[in-house]
Amino acid sequence: RQRFYQDGSKVRRGHDRGGKQISETYHCAVLCKGGHQLNDANDLLYRDGSYRWFNGKRIDNPNTHGTGCTLSSAIAAVWQGERIEQAVRRAKGFVRGALSTGLDLGQGSGPLDHMWCHGKPHLPYSA
Repeated sequence: RQRFYQDGSKVRRGHDRGGKQISETYHCAVLCKGGHQLNDANDLLYRDGSYRWFNGKRIDNPNTHGTGCTLSSAIAAVWQGERIEQAVRRAKGFVRGALSTGLDLGQGSGPLDHMWCHGKPHLPYSA
């Protein structure tokens, strides 16, 4: 049986249950990261009893070590004075840029390029 959110998007892989449970238990916003899906990088924000999807294109790059930590740090860095939804959108844009450079260090799953936008303060980092 298919389940859908109010905006018509399909419920996927239990993101809703986990996000809702954590949010209601700890009274906080929860972002369920979906960057390791095969076809997309869609994340789900659960906050105050409602869901919001942030759709993203999957970037073909094996060097994804630290994407979750980078995303959460970027959200915290840009959240100052902004709505959480805008902070998530900007942070996803930052991570997308860091993955898009294709930095390849070491062996295995290397880090993303955190310095991709250094010297480019005009970039909006929007997803």
